[in-house]
Amino acid sequence: MTDDGSGGMTTYWTRTASDLLTALGTSPHGLTSAEATVRRARYGPNRLRQRATPVVWRTFAKQFKSPLLLILLFAAVASALSGEWVDSAIVLAIVAVTIAVTVTREYHADVAALALEARVQSRVHALRDGVVAPVPIEEIVPGDVVTLAAGDLVPADGVILEAEHFFVSESALTGESFPVQKRPGLSEAAAQIRERFNCVYLGANVRSGLAHCLIVQTGLRTELGAIAHTLRLAPPETEFDRGLRRFGVFLAVVMMAMLAIVFSIHVMYGRSPLETLLFAVAIAVGLSPELLPAILSINLSRAAQVMAEHGVLVRRLTAIENLGSLDVLCTDKTGTLTEGVIVLEGSYDPTGQAADGPLSLGACNARFESGLASALDDAILAVRRPDAERLTKLAEIPFDFVRKRVSVVVDDAQGPRLITKGAFHHVVDVCTHTEDGVALTTERRAALEVLYDRWSEQGIRVLAVASRQVERRQEYGRDVESDLAFAGFLTFSDRPKADAAIALATLASLGVTVKIISGDSGAVTRHMALLVGMRQTRVLTGAEIQQLDEPALWRRVETTDLFVEVDPNQKERIIRALRHVGHVVGFLGDGVNDAPAMHAADTSLSVDNAVDVARATADFVLLSPDLDVIRRGIEEGRRTFSNTLKYILTTMSANLGNMVSMAVASLVLPFLPLLPGQILLNNFLSDVPAVGLAGDAVDQELIDRPRRWDLPFIARFMVVFGAVSSVFDLLTFGVLLRVFESSPALFRTAWFVESLLTELLVALIVRTRRPFFRSRPGRVLLLSTITLSIVAVAIPYVPLARAIGFVPMPMSLLLAVLAITAAYVVTTEAAKAFFYRRVSA
Repeated sequence: MTDDGSGGMTTYWTRTASDLLTALGTSPHGLTSAEATVRRARYGPNRLRQRATPVVWRTFAKQFKSPLLLILLFAAVASALSGEWVDSAIVLAIVAVTIAVTVTREYHADVAALALEARVQSRVHALRDGVVAPVPIEEIVPGDVVTLAAGDLVPADGVILEAEHFFVSESALTGESFPVQKRPGLSEAAAQIRERFNCVYLGANVRSGLAHCLIVQTGLRTELGAIAHTLRLAPPETEFDRGLRRFGVFLAVVMMAMLAIVFSIHVMYGRSPLETLLFAVAIAVGLSPELLPAILSINLSRAAQVMAEHGVLVRRLTAIENLGSLDVLCTDKTGTLTEGVIVLEGSYDPTGQAADGPLSLGACNARFESGLASALDDAILAVRRPDAERLTKLAEIPFDFVRKRVSVVVDDAQGPRLITKGAFHHVVDVCTHTEDGVALTTERRAALEVLYDRWSEQGIRVLAVASRQVERRQEYGRDVESDLAFAGFLTFSDRPKADAAIALATLASLGVTVKIISGDSGAVTRHMALLVGMRQTRVLTGAEIQQLDEPALWRRVETTDLFVEVDPNQKERIIRALRHVGHVVGFLGDGVNDAPAMHAADTSLSVDNAVDVARATADFVLLSPDLDVIRRGIEEGRRTFSNTLKYILTTMSANLGNMVSMAVASLVLPFLPLLPGQILLNNFLSDVPAVGLAGDAVDQELIDRPRRWDLPFIARFMVVFGAVSSVFDLLTFGVLLRVFESSPALFRTAWFVESLLTELLVALIVRTRRPFFRSRPGRVLLLSTITLSIVAVAIPYVPLARAIGFVPMPMSLLLAVLAITAAYVVTTEAAKAFFYRRVSA
């Protein structure tokens, strides 16, 4: 490590805290805001990769990564070298206009995406000007002192100054799946990352406890930054990405096969290799949906803006299509099915009688707890706030997801006292008697269990409270959580949302099953599920899941509605099991224990006030933890998917028919049916209205059910509608040759017009499963189709027509072309009705 903000240190993990503070020119109270600004200018933003600010020239340069564009440029150069200057100019003009349209739309899409990303920045608590304040992670600099608690992301590399039972997950760096404890001290100079117990690193997240850390390295100077080029931190391939990749492979095979076949046969017939190559390349390009990347980008950016207006911020644009494919949504009940406002309902002694003692002890514990933030603590402190001046906090044993309790040691008039609160069973397990000295016999424990079950069955959440006097000592560990006196119960209520039942019913009507995954007891969860209208409440507990192997779990997840008393690893197992049996799974989480399950899901959602690690893992951040907000997001995802698929089906079916017809005709005609430049012009003009598909109206039946990539369906669609197109192309050829005895130029002109008209109009037909006149298209699509149809008819009569090989058509021929086009529209509509009847059968 070089001098890059660490005071010239190469082994900072071997140096004392005071030495590091001096070397970095800071103090335990952190930096001033002015000094932080100076250092940020010096060291740059704290991120591994520079976020590319949208720039027109960069978007322009990106277009030249497209193989299709390079093929077109090759065709233009080849035409110029062979002396076909007009063809070369046409191809270059088409390339220029295509790039202009794509760059304009993609640039605006990138600007919108960047604006949305800025709204979901992660923050960390740092000492600035002596005050703890939330600071964007990108603004953290060497010398900052940060406070980390359960759920926080480690913002950069740093050294522990103080820690209380502080555990972090470093799996992104070390591969170690279990959290490791961090504490102040000095590590050996030769210690590897996993052995440096006194350091925390960018890429880790806090699982439990509390710590104050001095930031030493930021951005690319961190350990993660040093190996970033070898890491592949991208999330697993999503359902939509997988389908798109398979479609790309399928398309490439079809294009290459057609190019090879056409070129080989023409050369065998003794035709010019150069002319044949240009013709074959034009056919292959004409078959391809070359605007697909632009259509995807426009679709996704538009959907992201619409979703933001409805309270859903999109962190990963490509996840929008996945949200539309969702058929299982897993969520906790708090805040989604319930109001999320926890209210203290009562304080009771071990006999179930109202008593003040448990509340006083619980309030003292909540007041001094500094680890994982809890809505239950807020509810307690809203009713009772202890006199902090009469109490001194000596120690804390933070909450974790194994013990499910938190303890504090406070010094009061009687001396040090340990106060513990947490889940009922996990507290009573470390108690031996009640506060009045009565031993917790089997019968007495059973009586406590009855009280707990009664409240739980009423949907009331229960915490247990216990305490004991302890000896004064330097450090307090988990061993002091024993031989406690059971003080009583604190009970809490969280009312179900008034519209939760409606939201669940609406999701069910969209083909989405909601499954609850909760750490709460089965009785509480089942009661709440019944209140919000869940008809089936089949339960699987964490203890039962522990006994199941993977095949057994695969079978049980299908029929289970409520997963209760589960730990973080079991949440992840549930999600993976649901995906294994063929579901597209979404997970809504907001806590540190939700991160593994969120990463395992096809689509992950979180809320704006979630812990950092949950928000950073999520594909979507909800401004309101509401199932109806998710419902709107799902519908928008399905609209996006439908409009993307419309472009593919429309373009591929029309293009396949026309290109096959052209390839066949070229083998029997003494001339090429269309010149290469005319093919590309046809392809370009027919694609222009497709941009309007991004904002096209979507029929309700296409939103009502989850939809996925279905390559067999796409292939059948292409064959059926490509065949219809080819039949009418051949009919046109016959009319032109037999009836009108057309010259090559007239033949090309008439067929260009017929081909372009059919490609334009077929979009209005196949964009919907309904009769086309019963499904209103979007305004842009409709107006652009009408405009381009007029242009198609007018092209032979404009002054530049001869320059591109066209001649004016006699009126009788024009009417014949229009009649064939009308017959094609009627036939395609009939074929569509037949096709979907067969698909639905």
